[in-house]
Amino acid sequence: MTRPSFRRSLLIFVAIILIAPPPAVFAWGDEGHEITGVIAYARLTPAAKKSVDPLLARDRDDLTAADFISRTTWADKYRDSDRLGVKLRYQATRNWHFVDIEIADGNIDVACEHHPKLPHGIAASAGPASACVIDKIDQFIAELRNPSTAKAEKLLALKFLLHFIGDLHQPLHAADNQDRGGNEVPLLFGERTVPENLHAYWDTHLVQRLGNDARLAAATLNQQITKSQADAWSKGTSTAWAKDSFTQAKMISYNFAGARQFTDDHGASGWHLDAAYDNRALPVVREQLSKAGVRLAAVLNQIFK
Repeated sequence: MTRPSFRRSLLIFVAIILIAPPPAVFAWGDEGHEITGVIAYARLTPAAKKSVDPLLARDRDDLTAADFISRTTWADKYRDSDRLGVKLRYQATRNWHFVDIEIADGNIDVACEHHPKLPHGIAASAGPASACVIDKIDQFIAELRNPSTAKAEKLLALKFLLHFIGDLHQPLHAADNQDRGGNEVPLLFGERTVPENLHAYWDTHLVQRLGNDARLAAATLNQQITKSQADAWSKGTSTAWAKDSFTQAKMISYNFAGARQFTDDHGASGWHLDAAYDNRALPVVREQLSKAGVRLAAVLNQIFK
């Protein structure tokens, strides 16, 4: 390639990057999932670690590092690995990260399309693209429990599960107000002059308020979990956990009491948040991340006895 043609190609590439829309946010940011992973791994039994560690160590997938905590972010990397290209992975798995329970009625069955069963002979990793996160968690747990599940599928089940239990505990992954789980709610906060959206605010901004080092923040949260809390949080089902997240979204995430409204450049109505909002939200973020870690460990400890 001659230098002029290379230069033209580079300019075209830069232009594409500049005009391409930024990827939408679908999950806790990496920090949130890492916090969940640190808490969970610290609570795994020796038996569970003896099963989980070798399973992950044999994995040659390079989307993330192969350790337990890094793999908590894998499902996002997998989904996004072709989203600017063929979108096969993106379209097949993007809906698995959330359940859009409508604030108006709280109907989980409708949000999960009445929980259709996997077609006979179909692995959970190849299941219908429309499945909700509740059903995917249950399906992958069932595969990990089943001794006849192929090793390759067990590995996929584990990697998806490490992520999806975390996702379920982000309140806006379990609630919708006709706004794509808060993705269409503009926000201003602090000195910010360019609006963020509500979903991203919960995914990243609030989590980053816990500290610059995700692993240190996780260790601090883990030390604060009492035995009675851990015992209580370890119980329940994915559906019960979704209801809990939905309640937090309805009562806290969508509670803009005291905030000022504004209209963005596209005519959408948004909110200028005040410190009172963060004071309500931060305890929820701490508790939801802690619950996710405890519950992920409890699930894996039960499977790998």
